[in-house]
Amino acid sequence: MHVHHFAAPRTAVAWPHQVGVIPSRALSFQHRAEADQLRAMVEGGGTAVLSQVLSGTGGVGKTQLAADYARSAWENGTVDVLVWVTAGSRQAIMAGYAQAGVELLAADPGTPEQAAQAFLAWLEPKGGRRRCRWLVVLDDLADPADLRGLWPPDRHGRTLVTTRRREAAVSGEGRRLVRVGMFTPQEAATYLATALAAHGRHDPAEETAALAADLGYLPLALAQAAAYLIDTALSCADYRRLLGDRVRRLADLLPEPGALPDGQATPVAATWSLSTERADQLRPVGLARPMLQLAAVLDPNGTPGTVLTSTPALTYLSAHRSGQAPAPVTVEDAVGALRALHRLSLIDHTPDDPHSTVRVHQLIQRAACDDLVPAQRDALARTAADALTAAWPVVERDTELTQALRANTDTLSRHAADALYRSRIHPVLYRAGTSVGESGQVAAAYEHFQHLAAEATRRLGPDHLDTLSCRAHIAHWQGEAGNVAGAAGAVAELLDDMLRVLGPDHPHTLATRSGAAHWRGKTGDAAGAAAAFAELLDDRERVLGRDHPHTLMTRNGVARWRGEAGDVAGAGRASAELLDDAVRVLGPDHPHTRAIRMDVARWRGEAGDVAEAGTASAEWLDDALRVWGPDHPNTLTARANDAHWQGKAGDAAEAAAALAALLDDMLRVLGPDHPETLNTRAGLAHWRGEAGDVTGAYRALAELLDDMLAVLGPDHPDTLHTQSSAARWRGEAGDAAGAAAAFAELLHDRERVSGPDHPHTLATREELAHWRGRAESGDQTAGTPAEGCCADGLYRPR
Repeated sequence: MHVHHFAAPRTAVAWPHQVGVIPSRALSFQHRAEADQLRAMVEGGGTAVLSQVLSGTGGVGKTQLAADYARSAWENGTVDVLVWVTAGSRQAIMAGYAQAGVELLAADPGTPEQAAQAFLAWLEPKGGRRRCRWLVVLDDLADPADLRGLWPPDRHGRTLVTTRRREAAVSGEGRRLVRVGMFTPQEAATYLATALAAHGRHDPAEETAALAADLGYLPLALAQAAAYLIDTALSCADYRRLLGDRVRRLADLLPEPGALPDGQATPVAATWSLSTERADQLRPVGLARPMLQLAAVLDPNGTPGTVLTSTPALTYLSAHRSGQAPAPVTVEDAVGALRALHRLSLIDHTPDDPHSTVRVHQLIQRAACDDLVPAQRDALARTAADALTAAWPVVERDTELTQALRANTDTLSRHAADALYRSRIHPVLYRAGTSVGESGQVAAAYEHFQHLAAEATRRLGPDHLDTLSCRAHIAHWQGEAGNVAGAAGAVAELLDDMLRVLGPDHPHTLATRSGAAHWRGKTGDAAGAAAAFAELLDDRERVLGRDHPHTLMTRNGVARWRGEAGDVAGAGRASAELLDDAVRVLGPDHPHTRAIRMDVARWRGEAGDVAEAGTASAEWLDDALRVWGPDHPNTLTARANDAHWQGKAGDAAEAAAALAALLDDMLRVLGPDHPETLNTRAGLAHWRGEAGDVTGAYRALAELLDDMLAVLGPDHPDTLHTQSSAARWRGEAGDAAGAAAAFAELLHDRERVSGPDHPHTLATREELAHWRGRAESGDQTAGTPAEGCCADGLYRPR
């Protein structure tokens, strides 16, 4: 029951007159852009053209902005009557209106409803009555339904409403919605520094700015944090360390209710409690709170909606519905919960943005989970990890979506690492690392798995299966980043541990042997790689069967490295036989089948059937564009191969043009130091030389060689190939003696790295003889080498 007492004057008061109390100005109040937006809607003479609504989450300073607007209007004399009403309920609104009716109209205080209606009627100007310039401020409107039938007329004065709500009911009927967000970084840092300076505190500017960022630039949090710092004599740096400890409750890091600054009544930690309760009461009832908790452990800057509507998320919502018995939750229910949270400004939900549908302020996230016990937090984190895994596409065609998924995984792993290493590493951590590498960020993938391996070793032990698996990933991305010798050494060391811990026939041991053979070939020992794959094939057929996908890809390894070792015809026959089995077992559209088909075409091209290789390469590029999209590394590699076979078919100029366009995309997507970017530069130089610009080809390759030495090292196969190409085009540009000297230096490196009988070593020896002969004969003119020369100096497709 609410009882209101009014002291009514005998007669109506004269204008100007104020009803209600405007909140006092905050000590460190700052002028903000939203204040200018409010004033911009006032026409000459001071009459507002429409009602305005300040909407935003709790703590952003809506009341202070409204008070500043009202106080300025009053002090400037642009209003005759100012009415300030605290609008937390319909009864409170009626009481405020009744008080205005009593003071302005001498209405009977004993009939507050009639007094309120009389005030509303008075706001409409009547003929013959002096026109009143009025302003009604309805502060902190909790529910738009509370104003049903109580909105002031919007054409005869000014109305300003502050609310956390933002549905159509508050912004319709010609009202202008002004969204109030956080302080800007500069505003937040200035506010915090000013508040501290008022008490003689002068913390370092960088620490003040960093604390403002940690608090998400939320005005209320900044004010209360400043008060806490002053009361406790903590430095900004010490406070940041406490704030970063997720075990501590947010309420324990802010002033107690009796010590709040600026007359505030509610600590930040409790600011959103009422909003969450109201959201939970909206349809679908009971889902807003668990949905907010699920979003609270993910990236505050954006979580894809598919994560929060995935099967694991729906299962969690079903089991944790507030005040309700467990019941199945649909995707529509989950979206409804997001909309309820959005209506109360607890989240920003933009369903038309598939990449970052949901954004939540970091302090709202913190407050949403403060009351959960550790077991509940761990269960929530594992649910979020399951939801991310379920939402991750098999083919990462949408790069923005996968970037958002990786960012969410990173946030989750930083704040809930313990939950993701219970008995094993959660699969989402593997998926995130692989995704980074497959996007072209090979160095970042290498670092990701190094961190994962260190955590697994500490938490699970050095012989745990996940620890060993992480080491395999480290070796893979180490090699992909260019350190093939390091990768080969790491896999060899890992294989010893796999054999000791798991035995020779375990799938992980067999997979490690496959990696060892692959990197052996990448170091230049193609014959050794072919032999290792052939030995592995016997064991995989015995353990897994002839038609197992891993067995099929082992056969592909045998064929590939046989071809790299010089047996092009044998590689072609083996790949063709394998293709028939792959189509039968995996189907024609399986990625493995497509890769094998491309290998068949490649070996036919190497054997002389360039047209067949070109046709297959173009088909492969079409498939890559359809499956992965234009910016996926696989598609970029397919474009490089297609350009190579265009050049081999005789159109060197077209190949060069295609690679020039590709290089721009490689630099944009992968960066200048990625091995594929460097390889594309090699291809571009080669085909420009073939098109006639031999001097330009040599200069480009000489410049590239410096970069390859810096990025990949002197013994990397791509560095040696580039060294060979640069020597060849140096001779083609007219410096036969210089080419001979360069090939002599390369021969020494080839013999040291690959051995005297390796095909590349033999090709280098042939090149050396060719250019020595031209130098001794005095032939220093540009020209085309004899057929069969320069086999080691050609740009090679991937």
